[in-house]
Amino acid sequence: MREFKISPLLKSKAQSFLFKTLFFLAAVFSIFALGIICLFLLLNGAPAINEIGVLNFLTGREWKPLQNLFGILPMIAGSVYVTALALVLGVPSGVLCAVFLARFCPKRLYKIAKPAVNLMAGIPSVIYGFFGLSVIVPAIQRLTGTSGKSVLAASVMLAIMILPTIVSVSEASIRAVDESYYEGARALGSTREQAVFFCELRGAKQGIGAGIVLGTGRAIGEALAVSMVAGNQAVMPKSILGGVRTLTSNIVLEMGYAADLHREALIATAVVLFVFVMIINICFKLIKGGTDA
Repeated sequence: MREFKISPLLKSKAQSFLFKTLFFLAAVFSIFALGIICLFLLLNGAPAINEIGVLNFLTGREWKPLQNLFGILPMIAGSVYVTALALVLGVPSGVLCAVFLARFCPKRLYKIAKPAVNLMAGIPSVIYGFFGLSVIVPAIQRLTGTSGKSVLAASVMLAIMILPTIVSVSEASIRAVDESYYEGARALGSTREQAVFFCELRGAKQGIGAGIVLGTGRAIGEALAVSMVAGNQAVMPKSILGGVRTLTSNIVLEMGYAADLHREALIATAVVLFVFVMIINICFKLIKGGTDA
């Protein structure tokens, strides 16, 4: 009997079709999962917002579930303050660390530093929380004479937590820049540092921006570690040394025993948090589009 053989071209087309189908199904599943999450949040959070009132919910300064007062403005301000200060502390450190690893780090040191950065990304949030309670909070307490649990403590800890994301993405972006950027700058008389900071970083700005957005999402979405060091006071923050409660901490602390309108208000808080993350991504897209133009 004559043996039937599949031509290499037909086999290649079949493999291509198979992988395209798998990738398409993965994309559809991701969109479907996101849609389910959005639908759940809207169906469970919208009734509470409607009952409380949009303005009362977003601009109210008092969160007292026992008195049916559900104002999340203190938590919104707390999330913004903590995240903004964490970015101020973490972004420059992360980008500079990425530049060092990509262009200036000796190979022997790189073999130690790179795994250490990757290891930081795998440390559980509760471990960061214990570190904050044991090191950051006592240090602030000794330096300022306050309780130590504050916006500053939460921001310092979040700055440490977002470093692995910013460093890894930024380093990969810097390494992906064409070598002609660096070589051309050096040929024109630039120093090594000038070539890296003024040419290669400009070529890697989109990737660095993506790393910053991912770091921002990690910072604004962190709950457990922040709740351990921020003080958990549902009041408007008056200074970086005052206690604060973020949106995520508010959900984590009260969801376990919440019921009825209280529970729906917490889900509505998650809706606001979700909208914040969407706004951050949209702003990045707009900034990216402006720089591309």
